[in-house]
Amino acid sequence: MKIKSRKASAKRFRISATGKVKFKRAGTRHLMGSKTSSYNLAKRGGGYLIDGDAQHVYECLPYGTK
Repeated sequence: MKIKSRKASAKRFRISATGKVKFKRAGTRHLMGSKTSSYNLAKRGGGYLIDGDAQHVYECLPYGTK
C-alpha cells in the first residue's frame, strides 16, 4: 500500500535534485509598502532548510527524492 504524504508539507516544501529542501520565505503577501526595500530584497529568494529540519520534511514526503 502506498504511503500518503502530508499535504501541508507538500504545499510548503520542494526537494531539489541534490536532496536539499527548498522553501519560500514568509512575509511577502501584503502590506509591503511599509517594509523597507532591503527587507523586500532579502525576502525575494527562497531558502534551504538545515539538515536537522530537513529530516522532518523527508518523513512527511515519503516519495520525494532524498
